[in-house]
Amino acid sequence: MLPALLVWGTAVAGNWLPPAGLAALCATLAAAAGILLFLPGRARGGFDWTGFDWIGFGWKRSGWIGTDGAGRGRRPRPAAPRSLRATLAVALLLSVAAGSHAAVDAARRHDGAIAEAVAARAAVVAELEIAGAPRRLRIPGAGGAADRWAVPVTLKVMTYGGHSVAGDARLVVMGGAAWGQAVPGQRLRVTGKLRPAEPGEPDAGILSASSAPAVLREPQPWQQGPGELRQAFTAASTRFGGDASGLLPGMVTGDTSALDAELEAAMKTVGMTHLTAVSGANCSLILGALLLTARTLRLPRPAAAAASLVGLALFVLMVGPDPSVLRASIMGIIGLVSVALGRAGRGLSLLCVAVIGLLLAQPVLATSFGFLLSVLATLGIVVTGRQVMDWVPPWVPRWVAAGVAVPLAAQLFCGPAIVLLQPQFGAYSLPANVAAAALVPPATLLGTAAVVLLPAVPAAAGLLMAAAALFAGAVAGIARFFAALPGAALPWPEGAFGAATMGILSATALAATWLALHPGAAVRAVLAAHTGVVAVLEHRSHAARLPAVRHASRRGLEHRSGRGTLRVRKPTSGRNHEWLLPRPNGPGPRRQTPPPGGT
Repeated sequence: MLPALLVWGTAVAGNWLPPAGLAALCATLAAAAGILLFLPGRARGGFDWTGFDWIGFGWKRSGWIGTDGAGRGRRPRPAAPRSLRATLAVALLLSVAAGSHAAVDAARRHDGAIAEAVAARAAVVAELEIAGAPRRLRIPGAGGAADRWAVPVTLKVMTYGGHSVAGDARLVVMGGAAWGQAVPGQRLRVTGKLRPAEPGEPDAGILSASSAPAVLREPQPWQQGPGELRQAFTAASTRFGGDASGLLPGMVTGDTSALDAELEAAMKTVGMTHLTAVSGANCSLILGALLLTARTLRLPRPAAAAASLVGLALFVLMVGPDPSVLRASIMGIIGLVSVALGRAGRGLSLLCVAVIGLLLAQPVLATSFGFLLSVLATLGIVVTGRQVMDWVPPWVPRWVAAGVAVPLAAQLFCGPAIVLLQPQFGAYSLPANVAAAALVPPATLLGTAAVVLLPAVPAAAGLLMAAAALFAGAVAGIARFFAALPGAALPWPEGAFGAATMGILSATALAATWLALHPGAAVRAVLAAHTGVVAVLEHRSHAARLPAVRHASRRGLEHRSGRGTLRVRKPTSGRNHEWLLPRPNGPGPRRQTPPPGGT
């Protein structure tokens, strides 16, 4: 965990610090890593990296191989200070790499002619390449336009102030209904006005389009095909009507353009918005289904794993290889491996490696709430998912246990971060997600199969879509039901205090779940706690009575064990006079009895 946290912290600093401050930070980290690497240790020759675990970033438990002074082989016990220094050195070097990449990205965003045009809020003519799927905005624009879209693009050429500037900057275009038909890979020309993005955002700026886009180049076939497939699936879903027509494309391909605004608000209230985006759960379901199918066909494990990964890659290509989708696929693989194998330690190591790799490739992810929630959800599944499944009684089917454990673990770990983004407490988020857990897999898997069959066998795809629509409609009904209950969205404190209190509540909920699933152990724990409290109170009571007993023994009656007497101590000048008292149970003086015949 330490290398991942250091890399993340450096990447966050790289998105906020000026270039000079970031350079100083990287120099400091590099110097600290050099000191740790070349600091002389107790053994000769510095570090021996033979026993270092490059997956878990630590020393292997089995020790490491070295040589003594005479050159003979030996296997000493690994030294804790040395392993700690090595881990810190590796973490610092990785942090320097992340900081350097962040510095390059920051310079690209804040320096040059493009940055000057953004700062001046200039009107430009731009040639853009679509970098992701369009996203519909629910809030009307300044001119009152209701149908507005946000499209991630890459700026290729910009005409500003009579000069043409070539670049490779990331922008977000805000435009009208024509932008909803944009396809990743298209090259367009548009006029508009630039403005700066929010602090900490990965984009170099925002372009408010003032004209419809003109197509300069169509996308490649491998880029155009998935977009057309998504649009065809969304159009085919409209025949079902109701909530299913808009929710089914969102659950399968992540297209929320037809999602009802009231349903979207209800799902946001009960914490189910992750179902309308391609998340790690979708990727886990697809990968798990492919693995199960391959093993059912008796494919060898390497072949089954390869076929499943190819199928997952095709799914990612179908929904659009956006950075968020790629991130979700990686997190989904890690979560599935952790739950299936039940090895939290290895799953945690894989999660750390994935986080480090993603941050080294894209340091801007460090300030993304989506990335944070994805990591926290995967962390919850890795750390507590399998344990919660083991808490469930054996007579409960394993798929039911997984349906309860996975959303519970993800919800508890994501709660503190969600409060920072939206300071409210969804009182029914956990019950709603657990109730919908059994409906999400069939809707996702049937809908994905229908997408594949739609161009070739429309009739079979229609049957699969009809079945998937039933499950999607049930999910929508669950969201609306729980959102309509009183107290569905309760106010919660903001900031660090709100996150801390939500963390305490999450830990309490996890403990309450364990107690509810282990009533016998809970009773034994209560009895053991009661016994311990009684022992502590008796010890304190005895300690409190002891001085009083000693005081009484100095000034009053003293019992002498084994002798049956009490002595009275009477303090006088320098001496304690004692005299015997009659024994309580001892023989008294002999009674005088008259002789026989006497009076």
